[in-house]
Amino acid sequence: MKKIVFLMIVFSMIMSSCSSSKTVIKNENKPFSKVDKIVSKALTYKGVRYKYGGTTKRGMDCSGLVYIAYNSQNIQLPRVSREMAKIGTKIALNKVEKGDLLFFKTNKNHKKINHVGLVISNKKGDIRFLNGTTSKGVIISSLLEKYWRNAFVKATTIL
Repeated sequence: MKKIVFLMIVFSMIMSSCSSSKTVIKNENKPFSKVDKIVSKALTYKGVRYKYGGTTKRGMDCSGLVYIAYNSQNIQLPRVSREMAKIGTKIALNKVEKGDLLFFKTNKNHKKINHVGLVISNKKGDIRFLNGTTSKGVIISSLLEKYWRNAFVKATTIL
């Protein structure tokens, strides 16, 4: 009988100690900041085919991708990349962070900015960005790739 009473006391102590503690489970996939939400929105378009002037899952271009992603957080940007490049604050590449914009001149015949990418990460100088390409649609690229490094013009921060 003493064993049963002892076990009941121990059991009740364990149960009461468990009920008084709170367990916090952090959902790593849930975006929290405005930048996280912008990047998360843009990533939903990964794999969408290219369409000049497109802003939907049926087709997307580079500036449409950035425009829609920022607009999801009520931040109005111009619709075309060369106009987007005129706003925000120019930053050095070593200061680039998630959510910043990269601008490029990919057409050798024109001297104007004609492409934009949305930075999704910068790890040890490997800047990865989401962009809409004519050949592969919306993809993740790296600024370490020769093509992008040679076409790069500037980086800006909006937020």
